[in-house]
Amino acid sequence: MSQTSAAAVKKQKRRMGTEEKALHLMILPGMIILAIFVFAPLVGSMMAFENYVPAKGLLGSKWVGLENFKFIFSLPDSRQVFFNTLIIAFAKLILNIIVPVTFAVLLNEIRAKFFKKTFQTIVYLPHFLSWVVLATVITNMFSLEGPFNAVIQAFGGSPIQFLADNHWFRKVIVGTDVWKEFGYNSVVYLAALTSIDPGLYEAASIDGANRWKQTIHITLPALMPTMVLMTALNLGNILNAGFDQIFNLYNPIVYETADIIDTYVYRIGMVERQYSIGAAVGLLKSVISFILILSANKCAKKATGSGIF
Repeated sequence: MSQTSAAAVKKQKRRMGTEEKALHLMILPGMIILAIFVFAPLVGSMMAFENYVPAKGLLGSKWVGLENFKFIFSLPDSRQVFFNTLIIAFAKLILNIIVPVTFAVLLNEIRAKFFKKTFQTIVYLPHFLSWVVLATVITNMFSLEGPFNAVIQAFGGSPIQFLADNHWFRKVIVGTDVWKEFGYNSVVYLAALTSIDPGLYEAASIDGANRWKQTIHITLPALMPTMVLMTALNLGNILNAGFDQIFNLYNPIVYETADIIDTYVYRIGMVERQYSIGAAVGLLKSVISFILILSANKCAKKATGSGIF
């Protein structure tokens, strides 16, 4: 290698090293935030294995091993809480796939750009509102004097206490969550629809396939990898059934069907100050979520050939 070539290689290595340092500096603030708010709080998981006393601290509290976990499973409410969490979370998971896909397919059929963009913007808006704001709106909508009960009474029915009835509360929770998120969740499916080769629809049309058959045999199979990947991503959060939403809408009357792991941890850990029990429930939830996301990733790789990681 000539001296000129060697000098060029050294210069390129120095330039690449400088670029790498710049990139590392760019991600440094994010890594610091991640360390402070994600990794550092993991030390608090020690409370799950202790009889934690705030005055004694993590290192001074008595170590009890798995006693807190045994106590959790002996509680009569614990099974119901896990059951409620799974029902609400699975219902949200399934409907938050079906409804956005359906909406994306229907919206894609609109040819007038003005109406398409206007309608798309309207359904996006609820996603950007917090549950603190929406809880007030939903409470008024489903109250005894609200519009839903007004319609029921107009057809001769009796008013229903939707948010104070164990039969209706889960349905309201799942339905309002889907209403809030389906517009935003459809973005990824609308993007996937743009990648479908228009020639496939032209060929199907020549063969006599109508729009319904084209949707069944072209659109949905093309969206399937995206649907599987989104399901796998959301499965890791299956036990996050929506603390913000339920906390702002539930009440003691509907604890039987509304109480989920996060609200249960909040009441035990923060309200009743049983810090060790609350930490144990939270840690158990995290372990189950970790196992689920690994399983979902493996299933996604088998189904589509690509996974989350």
